[in-house]
Order: sequence, then structure tokens, then C-alpha cells
Amino acid sequence: MNGRPLTLLTAAAVVALEGLIALGLGVFVIVQTLIGAPADITAALAEAAFGLLIGAGLLWVAWGGLYMRERWGRSPAVLAQIFMLPVGGTLVTSGQPQLGIPLIAVALAGLVTLLSPPTTQALYGDG
Repeated sequence: MNGRPLTLLTAAAVVALEGLIALGLGVFVIVQTLIGAPADITAALAEAAFGLLIGAGLLWVAWGGLYMRERWGRSPAVLAQIFMLPVGGTLVTSGQPQLGIPLIAVALAGLVTLLSPPTTQALYGDG
């Protein structure tokens, strides 16, 4: 494992999965925009670009930050998990619990692994 605790590897995998999903949604919006007739093409392209940027950013945080044991990686990863909690809650209360509940579960798993003592030790050391 090269000195990487299981919690850190799990956190990196969770953030990478979120990044891949965001990238996939960005690509999906681009494809739907190209093959369909969106009501507002500017909004559709902005949404696609946002998905692609967020996805790429999360993948960078997962690999370059968490997997490579860089201290800076934990803050944006924790922030992403915190942002996902109200999104999941909104999905649950808007009648889409099949999307909201897994999103909340993944965000909580991400927070637990990111804030666990072995992850803290691996990223920050003793001091």
C-alpha cells in the first residue's frame, strides 16, 4: 500500500468516483445538446462545462491530492462532501429518494474516511 492507509485509499476512490460521475454527466449534457434541441443552448453548454470542470477537479483532488498524500487534497474533498449533503437532502424531499439517499450515503462515507485518524496521520504526520 506504500504507506497509504485503507481510509485514505477509500477516500480517494470515493472522490474519484464522484469525479467520474460529474464528468459523465457533463458529457451526457453535451451529447443531449448536440442531438436534441435545448430550450437554451447557452445554459446547456454552461451546465456541461460545469460538469466537466467539477469532474476534472475532483479527479485531480483524488489523484494529485489524496492518493499522492498531499495535504491540500483533504480540504476540497471535504468541501465537496459537505456540498453533496444538502443536494442529496433536496433530492430526497423532492420525491427522488433513489438518487438522494445514495448521494447522502456516499458523502457520509467520504467524510468518515477523509476525517478518520489514519487519513489525518497519513496526510499530516505526527506534528
